[in-house]
Amino acid sequence: MRAASEAEVVDIVRGAREHRRTLEILGGGTRRSFGRPTACDDTLDLSGLTGIVTYEPEELILTVKPGTPLDEIEALLAAKNQRLGFEPQDWRALLGSTGTPTIGGAICANADGPAAMRFGRARDHLLGFRAVNGFGEAYKAGGRVVKNVTGFDLPKLMCGAMGTLGPLTELTFRVFPKGPFKIFAAALSPDVLNKVAASPLEATALLHADGRAYVRLEGALAEKTAMLMRFGDFVEADALPGAVLPQPAAPEPPARARLTRAVKAAFDPLGLFNPGRLFEGL
Repeated sequence: MRAASEAEVVDIVRGAREHRRTLEILGGGTRRSFGRPTACDDTLDLSGLTGIVTYEPEELILTVKPGTPLDEIEALLAAKNQRLGFEPQDWRALLGSTGTPTIGGAICANADGPAAMRFGRARDHLLGFRAVNGFGEAYKAGGRVVKNVTGFDLPKLMCGAMGTLGPLTELTFRVFPKGPFKIFAAALSPDVLNKVAASPLEATALLHADGRAYVRLEGALAEKTAMLMRFGDFVEADALPGAVLPQPAAPEPPARARLTRAVKAAFDPLGLFNPGRLFEGL
């Protein structure tokens, strides 16, 4: 079942609730194999919920529909020399999948990229959202700026929830200025990267692969490059090597598992959404 509006999502969820049918929440489908396998009665396709709702470059605020392709968002922001700070990643090459990566899928999978070490993870950038709960009710949480958030910070729950708390219908982010960058590499141990991370360099990517340390720097490059050379004989590199895919979450400790189940029950008491995708029974 494909929805093109929040109202259609509400109708589909209410129908699923009435007939006790589970729903696989699906966007572009590129991360479908990530996480635990799940067997659902029906599929709720959110790829029709696409488009930019509002973009205010001066305020560094962006609101989009969850099915909006990442490429579209990145192109829009790049035109204003801006970026998503958590640098959501395209996992198609790693997962062997096809389709179009979407912003909703990146949030649900918590697909942070290297720049998260500098700007924060997805949960630090999602200011607010709209969604539909297991009662078939549309609701909103969070706000357009951090100081507007009162009570429980629900946007943080949605990051990495793998759709188990319900379908998202709108997402609001803060964005960041985007500067020029360079990548440097040197045949050094991982310990050097720990020192770089603790330094004032504010690197936006660190990686150790095949005996080489890689560092990505942005901003005032001349000054930062000079500082980096204090840690070793770094030279410019073409690109960072490919990243390694994170594994599905390990079983939660009992106390946290009880809390996770309580949260799931509050949002989705009948267990309609992506059952078992995040953890067994969730």
